[in-house]
Amino acid sequence: MLDAKVVAPRGPSELQAAFDAAVRGIAGLTSVDDALQVIVDELRPLVGAAYAALGTVDVDGRIEKFITSGLDDETRRRIGALPEGHGLLGLIIHENRTFRIPDLNVDPRRFGFPPHHPPMTSFLGVPITIKGISLGRLYLTNKIGAEEFSEEDRSLVETFALHAGIAMENARLHEQLQRLAVVDERERISKDLHDGIIQNMYAVGLSLEDVAELIDEDRVEAAARVERAIDAIHLSIRDIRNFIFGLRPELLAGATLGVGLAALADEYRHNMIVDLEVRLPDVIPEPSAEVTGHLLAIVAESLSNIARHSKASRASLELVASDGGQSGDILELTVEDNGIGFDPRGVVKLGHQGLANTRERASEIGGSLAIDSRPGAGSRVIVRVPVSSEVSRRDV
Repeated sequence: MLDAKVVAPRGPSELQAAFDAAVRGIAGLTSVDDALQVIVDELRPLVGAAYAALGTVDVDGRIEKFITSGLDDETRRRIGALPEGHGLLGLIIHENRTFRIPDLNVDPRRFGFPPHHPPMTSFLGVPITIKGISLGRLYLTNKIGAEEFSEEDRSLVETFALHAGIAMENARLHEQLQRLAVVDERERISKDLHDGIIQNMYAVGLSLEDVAELIDEDRVEAAARVERAIDAIHLSIRDIRNFIFGLRPELLAGATLGVGLAALADEYRHNMIVDLEVRLPDVIPEPSAEVTGHLLAIVAESLSNIARHSKASRASLELVASDGGQSGDILELTVEDNGIGFDPRGVVKLGHQGLANTRERASEIGGSLAIDSRPGAGSRVIVRVPVSSEVSRRDV
């Protein structure tokens, strides 16, 4: 079962040297998955445990990743699916504190092991937190050379968990920066297209409209041709605007509103250390694909602003569908955070493109957008749009 014999270091100086080496081993990692594996591989021999694992959970408390050390590949394959977080694992997940247990087999809180799981006795579980936010849990079993893990082991692992949290956060930030670099380049291309090609083509369209009014001979045919040219230019403008729309990686082409919102929330939760609560109705009325795309873009921009600027610890995304009477069903999307807030008037004066784009998108789908924020009081973005709304045919 074991992939290597592990013996903990002996003596204070040897232990300190081993601890320093383990910390150096997990520092500077740039991949989250690599960081998780290296953390358990460094910790297991440091403490002298036969097995080690690192579990991360999603916002609902379900185990999302469970990285092991000490199990060979065949044993991992035979065990099969990830643990579900019952028994002691679930207790550690929800209570988020250290557990040191002499023998799992006689503990009344145990849930049992799946088939093909190796026997386990002594246990030590320690949470990984950073800035008060839980990132995962470290699990160690079967202390080598002793019947159970000691208080010194507990203290050692708790200290190592602090370094593990920093390593995990650094790796996450590195991956996020790589994604943002790509997004920034795409945004630059989008701005260049909008400020150059689209404006130029719109100017041509205006000039052709003037020509159509001035032509004297064969005015009917000339006007018809000019109108066709104007229509073609307007179609090109819409195509380019759709191209700009497609450059944004947050938008999900063809997704329904419910699927798109869930996917955006999932992506946000995986990449940001902000607790995001999502509230969606059981039945979501479906607007047109174009309106859905613009709504997803507004949500993506709002979540991006929270991640980059708000310094929030909590955020929420809520969709409410209500009866608008003769106007039909109304969709109301609210994105809120408890961050540092801002002065919306000041942002507009500074010419921030993201806020302007968000307002324009809401207008184009026949909706309204309200921003409620002030310095030190968080922010709330609310967009309301009729389900039956269509995208405005304005071309700029």
